[in-house]
Amino acid sequence: MAGYTIKNLREDVEDQAPKFGFSPDMESRFARRALGAENGGLTYFRLAPGFRVPFGHVHSGQEEIYVLVDGSGRIKLDDEVVELREWDAVRIPAGVWRNVEAGPDGLVFLAYGAPLFDPSDADMTPGWWSD
Repeated sequence: MAGYTIKNLREDVEDQAPKFGFSPDMESRFARRALGAENGGLTYFRLAPGFRVPFGHVHSGQEEIYVLVDGSGRIKLDDEVVELREWDAVRIPAGVWRNVEAGPDGLVFLAYGAPLFDPSDADMTPGWWSD
C-alpha cells in the first residue's frame, strides 16, 4: 500500500472562515488533518478584492511559506509592507508578525508551515495591521 494522501483543497477540506464570521470575504481550508500530515501543515486561503485578514499573527517556533497562486496583494511582515504578485513565494521565519491583504482582483494563496503546528505556538492580534 502506498503511503500517500490525495485531497482536493476546495472540495475535501472544510472552509473554517464561516465559523469565525469571515465569510464570504475569506475562505480558509486547513488541510493538515485531511492529508494526514505528520510534520507540517498546508492551508488554502482565498481573499475577496481589497479584503485584509482582520488579525496579524506570529509563531514562536514555526516557519511558514506563502505562495500566491492567483491575484495580487500585499503582505505586512513586522513593520514592512511588500507587494505580491502571482507565483511569488515568501518564507516567513518564526518570530515575524504577518498579515495579508488582497489586491483589486482578490487573491488565493497557499500557506505551508513546519515543523508540525502546535496551537500554543501562535499569537494573534486583531487589527494588528492598521493604516
